Amino acid sequence: MANDFNSSFSAPISASEAIKKISNITGWWGVNLTGNSEKQNDTFQITMGNDAFFDCTVTELVPGKRVVWSVSDCFMPWFTNKKEWSNTRLIFDLHENNGNTELQFTHEGLTPDIECYKDCEQGWTHWIKTSLQAYLTTGQGVFRKPTK
Repeated sequence: MANDFNSSFSAPISASEAIKKISNITGWWGVNLTGNSEKQNDTFQITMGNDAFFDCTVTELVPGKRVVWSVSDCFMPWFTNKKEWSNTRLIFDLHENNGNTELQFTHEGLTPDIECYKDCEQGWTHWIKTSLQAYLTTGQGVFRKPTK
């Protein structure tokens, strides 16, 4: 959808290697992870402080092209609607050209009309454009909290 949160960047990495690194969530996103996130139908839980969690399934994996994580349940204690990410999808689309990969991230269901959008937009901008991009290019994510 046009109003879903989107972020993109280019990195000098193959699309296949990018997907491997995206699947190593703790390498670029400041979260704890239980379960597996590398293969189609893998399930995993992302946890953060304050009892926050996100239950996800790898619902689509097209090698070198696309990874989709569907959020089946969540708890975000900071917001009135603590389940706002439930039934949303985190989509990583990749296109490789001449040794560079263009990554397009979409959080389908994260739209400006929901409570968490402003904070999540700032968070995702950091985790995708700063931390994930650094992880893909240097092997090190950037684990700082974004400033408001």
